[in-house]
Amino acid sequence: MNAPAETVVRVDGAAKKFCRELRRSLWYGLCDLGRELAGRPREDALRGAEFWAVDGVDLEVRRGECVALIGHNGAGKTTLLRMLNGLIKPDRGRIEMHGRVGALIALGAGFSPVLTGRENVFVNAAVLGASRAEARRRFDDIVEFAELGEFIDSPVQHYSSGMFVRLGFAVAVHFQPDVLLVDEALAVGDIAFITRCLNRIAELRRQGTGVVFVSHNEMQVREAAQRCVLMHHGRATPYADVDDAFRAYGSLADRNRRDVDAGYVHDGVVRITAARIGPRNGGGRLGTGDDASLELDVETDAACPAAELHLRVWTPQGQLITELRPLARGQRFDLPAGRSRVVVDIDDWPLPPRRYRFAGGFRRDGEVLGWSRDLAFVDVDGAGEAWLGEGLVMLRASARLVPGTAA
Repeated sequence: MNAPAETVVRVDGAAKKFCRELRRSLWYGLCDLGRELAGRPREDALRGAEFWAVDGVDLEVRRGECVALIGHNGAGKTTLLRMLNGLIKPDRGRIEMHGRVGALIALGAGFSPVLTGRENVFVNAAVLGASRAEARRRFDDIVEFAELGEFIDSPVQHYSSGMFVRLGFAVAVHFQPDVLLVDEALAVGDIAFITRCLNRIAELRRQGTGVVFVSHNEMQVREAAQRCVLMHHGRATPYADVDDAFRAYGSLADRNRRDVDAGYVHDGVVRITAARIGPRNGGGRLGTGDDASLELDVETDAACPAAELHLRVWTPQGQLITELRPLARGQRFDLPAGRSRVVVDIDDWPLPPRRYRFAGGFRRDGEVLGWSRDLAFVDVDGAGEAWLGEGLVMLRASARLVPGTAA
């Protein structure tokens, strides 16, 4: 099988299994080693306590494109990246990597803790196949990008997690890789460093590098990637459109959602038994810019005067969008014993098309009367022509040209 010249990563049916029990895992490893020494293929079927961490994944990355791997923890993303980097072998299928591979898969991976940052740069350069002369030429650029200054001559065992990431990323991207593998490397960086990393990834793409980018941060994925692969229980589903990928990711979160009772954190005197959200005028689905209404069915064991309602809006990936506090307008609710209903009116829903999760409950003077993680999910439809851009919020805006005013 020969990959086209423009393809730098080719994965055909790759699968990797692990064992949940240490003793069995060691025994299975010896058996597999014996089969390989005897020239026989590895055991294909699952044995006792084994599971497929990656199961039949197909993936292709061409020069100059970035493909993001998204999915919940344990979906198989890091295992796939470790196979791409040659750290572990697939039990089934085939992987082809073309050219020099730069990788940042685990915090501090490839660094010797007793060596200084300077010494680790040269060691990692040799691992990447770079000559010592090339490493010397690029050394100053690496130190400048990583912003380590005098710490470059300190043992890396004294580095913070952020310093580890800065040095690891700088080494991975400054030796002109044909393939760049990045696994949650930007999760511990500050905003300025993350911006530099995303800019550097874009620059490498323009130079022909293929990038496989793993992140739980939707905004970083949207900045870096042109298409996504959603992983779930070891299987991979490709999406040519990033929006479609995150809608599917949100649907998985909804599918795994527990019922309202299981979502309660505090078993108090107030319970929200049902929640519904939609356009205020009724009918259809909520769209960006619509007036919305959230109806909460409330059940109380005893009368609760002066109760405060708190609501939070999240993306399915756990990013807090906003917290609504009607109390800020001096609103408290005298909840009667038994059943009642609270209606929250939201003017000009400002959030872009996506799935959102509501959490909330009632408090009084700091005491939690009842709280639910999962009140409701809402799918927001596409925006109208008057709305521009994408991100956390949608702004109603128009642009105009003012000739002759530029400085």
